[in-house]
Amino acid sequence: MAQVEEPGEIEIILPDGSRRTYPRGVRAADVVRDIGPRLARDAIAVKLDDEILELFRTLDRGGRFVVLTWKDEEGRYCYRHTAAHVLAQAVKRLYPDADLAIGPPIDDGFYYDIDLDKRLTPDDLEAIEAEMRRIIAEDLPLERFELPREEALRLMEERGEPYKIELINDLGDDQVISFYRQGEFVDLCRGPHAASTGRIKAVKLLNVAGAYWRGDENRPMLQRIYGTAFESEQELQEFLWRREEARRRDHRRLGPELDLFHFDDVAPGYAFWHPKGTIIYNELVRLSRELQSRYGYQEVRAPDILKTDLWRISGHWEHYRENMFLIEDEGTVYGVKPMNCPGHALIFKARTRSYRDLPLRMAEYGHLNRFERSGTLHGLLRARGFVQDDAHLFVREDQIEDEILHCLALVDEIYGRIFEMDYSIDLSTRPDDFMGDPALWDRAESMLASALERAGRSYRVAEKEGNFYGPKLDFHMVDSLGRRWQCATVQLDFQMPQRFDLVYTGEDGREHRPVMIHRAIMGSLERFIGILLEHFAGAFPTWLSPVQARVIPVAADYAGYARQVRDRLAGRGLRAEVDERNEKVGWKIRQAQLEKVPYMLVVGAREAEAGTVAVRHRDQGDLGVMPVDALVDQLAAEVESRSLRPRVGAEGAD
Repeated sequence: MAQVEEPGEIEIILPDGSRRTYPRGVRAADVVRDIGPRLARDAIAVKLDDEILELFRTLDRGGRFVVLTWKDEEGRYCYRHTAAHVLAQAVKRLYPDADLAIGPPIDDGFYYDIDLDKRLTPDDLEAIEAEMRRIIAEDLPLERFELPREEALRLMEERGEPYKIELINDLGDDQVISFYRQGEFVDLCRGPHAASTGRIKAVKLLNVAGAYWRGDENRPMLQRIYGTAFESEQELQEFLWRREEARRRDHRRLGPELDLFHFDDVAPGYAFWHPKGTIIYNELVRLSRELQSRYGYQEVRAPDILKTDLWRISGHWEHYRENMFLIEDEGTVYGVKPMNCPGHALIFKARTRSYRDLPLRMAEYGHLNRFERSGTLHGLLRARGFVQDDAHLFVREDQIEDEILHCLALVDEIYGRIFEMDYSIDLSTRPDDFMGDPALWDRAESMLASALERAGRSYRVAEKEGNFYGPKLDFHMVDSLGRRWQCATVQLDFQMPQRFDLVYTGEDGREHRPVMIHRAIMGSLERFIGILLEHFAGAFPTWLSPVQARVIPVAADYAGYARQVRDRLAGRGLRAEVDERNEKVGWKIRQAQLEKVPYMLVVGAREAEAGTVAVRHRDQGDLGVMPVDALVDQLAAEVESRSLRPRVGAEGAD
């Protein structure tokens, strides 16, 4: 039976459903301490209903009460927010004339923008970081206070903070103007924070970069100091290792280094694919085509440039125009397609369709172009031009769940079986900028949830993250460094068939409206290759490697035999080449290693006489001497199975 709140008391509801009463005005920290001393040690902040509060705050109402620790995203936010204030305080101690702008937490860290005449160097960052550690050791308690607008402006004028004054002037009359104080330092801030600077256990400043005030190139250029903070020194060191490893694996460096692709300012956001990179590209398309053929997909091609009339019907003109490239010719405006769906809708509509035709699965590897802002471009991971393994399924409502399950099977095949990568699923719901009937949206979201539950899949609801035309499933895969990437997507769309007036003749002889499922399994092939390049650090599995074997003659006398070995490999469809350069064998092996060639086949007098090769693998080293026929059979089997691991060895395949 629920307890009844008495006057002067509040009722707290804990995550397990239990209820406790406390005097009104009790400190959050005291409630946490009452729940348990270990929890009190780990606590960073608390959440009362939907409001995050510091441990030093007093509670004037009851509600659902959750203690936030480092394990919680909101707890890490508060922790790193306080670290950002420690950074700002350290800067002001060392550079009193510095003007502070903003300093939010971000993924894996925080930053603070400052206006300072001196250009900061790595040595300066070390000095600032040392001062931060002193502030943390001082264990300064944080205090929140609020001021009326005039008093807030006066305080910031007295402290010489012009950027804070601008922020206060931009606040609405109904907004609370709050500040946080720690020792001598005061900052305009909404919060929330940890209770004291001593709560920060491990901190590191990473780098400094330029950033325009409020992202406006016409405003002052500030210095943005990036840092990170963790609950322990061990976690910090692990993060720094991952960060350095990610830099080593950066696809923007590896792509040109391995002669896969390059970028040029003449075409910002577009990759120039070299022969080796195009091999990887084509192998992924071949994989996609093989898998889609099992599920009855039909490949189509739609135009790249279409009149704006089409984009108005589809809704892109209203909801997506700022992301489109537009062309005007003879008074007519055209849009370069950012998506394939409107073209596929017209292909569906081009002839009479029957219920017997459904599900109709159209696939296209069409070139898409999206006007991404130059500041957001990031190699292959955020490009303006790309190709998707895109498909649109036209289905009856009673076929929706089965088709969603087929999409899940394709995801499992590529991510789980072939690349052995884990993934999670988000169910992304109706955004604020949506089109169509909310009731249809609710139905579509319910159908996606039902399909996931039928498949026994866990998922997270991502509120308001759907597309403007329908809710979707977003698949986030995890790479070898533990980073999450959104690649596959499955979207359920009741809106576009209505807008294009798509119909099919049902078994009852009457017209019915199909439903569209938009789906991409690898997603953008550019992005997918960029992710794989970093995941494998450039060392692709043999089936995906541009060069699968390099034959290395120990001297020019054996180049002829080396070419025979290469031709035997090529005859089985394997990608092999001969290194005939006038260099030592060790140098050639080293070059093959640097170029991430999976197999090096060394040949000399003994091998030529016996019809064998000395096999080396880039990771496993010397695999011994093998007959050429056995090598070809085992290597072909490894490639055909799309194995991630080498299956060639002196004793035969696994």
